[in-house]
Amino acid sequence: MLGLSKLKRNLAVFLAVAGPGIITAAVDNDAGGITTYSIAGAHFGFSTLWLLAPIGILLIITQEMGARLGIVTGKGLSDLIRENFGVRLTVALMAGLFLTNWANAVAEFAGIAAASQLLGMNAFIAVPLSGAIVWALVVKSNYKTVEKAFLIAIVFYVAYAIAAVMAQPDWGHALQQTIVPTLAFTPGYLLALVAIIGATVAPWMQFYVQASVVEKGIRVKEMVYARIDVVAGSIVTILVMFFIIVTCATVLHPRGITIDSAWDAAQALAPFAGEHASALFAFGLLAASLFAAAILPLATAFTVCESFGWESGVNKKFEEAPQFYGLFAFLIASSALIVLVPGLPLMTVMYLSQALNGVFLPVILVLLLLLINKKALMGRHVNGPYYNAFVWLVAAAVSVMSVVLVL
Repeated sequence: MLGLSKLKRNLAVFLAVAGPGIITAAVDNDAGGITTYSIAGAHFGFSTLWLLAPIGILLIITQEMGARLGIVTGKGLSDLIRENFGVRLTVALMAGLFLTNWANAVAEFAGIAAASQLLGMNAFIAVPLSGAIVWALVVKSNYKTVEKAFLIAIVFYVAYAIAAVMAQPDWGHALQQTIVPTLAFTPGYLLALVAIIGATVAPWMQFYVQASVVEKGIRVKEMVYARIDVVAGSIVTILVMFFIIVTCATVLHPRGITIDSAWDAAQALAPFAGEHASALFAFGLLAASLFAAAILPLATAFTVCESFGWESGVNKKFEEAPQFYGLFAFLIASSALIVLVPGLPLMTVMYLSQALNGVFLPVILVLLLLLINKKALMGRHVNGPYYNAFVWLVAAAVSVMSVVLVL
């Protein structure tokens, strides 16, 4: 009985702490991410699946570092960057991050537009309506309500698992390619790798997960539950990524069908995997885009406000945090309007925004490592040598790939 009582108590604490890690990692599978994984599967088959294991480990480690940094210091990442590295670097960093996140937010509304059309809805109605719903959810609710809505939205990712099963892949071959690396030193393949890394371990995530644990008030003694939260979210992210790549690699790659977006993927699936698989793919895109259309502007508002010392937080009223809510509203409204302008190459924006994430990521990782290894900030909670070695290695590898692409 004592064992059962302890289990119930631990579960209750975990459920109270859970949210920031699961939400931050899961929203990785947004419109830009789904587009990136779809293109990778269609163009390169199963050959990018080997990246799942190292990128999953990287996702867990970086998210855990962000959560730990927030729990121990009680401050957001941009706040700590300003205090430790100065205003000039912070302003330059925020300018780059703002533009990158803005492109990502446009990508989310482009995903909403594409998915709504695939499902028979009018984009000129669906996009503004989605923007209004997202705005109302955050502005008119408190943090607990917003977090519950986000956690429920994660359930819709099961659509991609079902679509993958309906595609009838060679699971043995897919698992083999997941374990055995396949490399091709071509610009297209390297761009795909950088885009996948940028889509899965995006810079904004480090700011959002840290801001979330601070806003939720998670304590040091609850850190083990925050780590479980991070691991659970990362596993969900990697599984969804796996199913999307497998679906497109099975149905599109053998037939030489190249795509430029998740829209193309959903349309191309219909003749070969059936209308239901196509509809599931489109439904997953809509749910993921709507989910991320709330998170990305929210993460950006948190990040910018923290860096300049402005009040921020979903639990605050508009008059208490006008800059926070103003930025949030601007990003939603402007992104939705941009998507509705005819003739813009939105799918190119979606794919390149993920590659831009990958290029920007090493800078954030280096700053994160410098901060989390400061004993004055972290005390006994600094990184261990294996943590540091792995993240430094990844930061160097992504930097090299980015330089190669530029050259």
